[in-house]
Amino acid sequence: MTPTIRKRYGMGKVIVIEHLTLDGVMQAPGHPDEDPRNGFRHGGWATRAQDPAMQEAVGARMSSAWSLLAGRTTYERFADYWPRQAPNPFTEALDRVQKYVASTTLAEPLPWRNSTLLKGEAADAVAGLKEELAENLVVFGSGVLVSSLLAGGLVDELLLLIHPLTLGSGRRLFPDSGSGLTTFDLVDSATTATGVIIATYQPVKHYATRAGGAEPGEFRLGGWSRLDLAEAAGLDLVDEAAY
Repeated sequence: MTPTIRKRYGMGKVIVIEHLTLDGVMQAPGHPDEDPRNGFRHGGWATRAQDPAMQEAVGARMSSAWSLLAGRTTYERFADYWPRQAPNPFTEALDRVQKYVASTTLAEPLPWRNSTLLKGEAADAVAGLKEELAENLVVFGSGVLVSSLLAGGLVDELLLLIHPLTLGSGRRLFPDSGSGLTTFDLVDSATTATGVIIATYQPVKHYATRAGGAEPGEFRLGGWSRLDLAEAAGLDLVDEAAY
């Protein structure tokens, strides 16, 4: 039976933006008291290497249709800090944008305007949002949430701002208990005058994993099955025999 091709709605991307040290630490890049968990004493380490190119790279992810996606800790710190800052484009963008919060301990109503608490498991909720929303979901910090999204194959882009220093301690973006082997394509990179590498990565889609054994009646083009081609084009294949 020939399947029907049905266009998916949504197709928003999950874009993760992180400041990192050379030893992979992501904790408290912004200011000294940002995140003192586990006795972390190096808060604000990213401020010494600020450069306009970094602001441009981040701003580019916030210039078109987007929503903020955050875990509890990042959301609470953002909600406490940014609304109290002097007016500037970044503060205004964060205050105005729709915010989705992944937490099992917070309850609505949330304190910051345009904030929605996601229900259920974070990865499942975000997968649903990607199907529903046309805009991108941009994540800052939120290490626990990002680990869950990476394990679920839900991250479409990593924008890593890699600073030329090591800290020797602190929460890392890729902990030892991570999701295993994942490969990425480097799609863009630049180096600032302060020595920060701005690297954009996209996870490699392993379409070849289904190329070993064809399903009955399945055709292939250059080693890709019709399922591979449909997935790459953002389409769903509906098996009419199932209805």
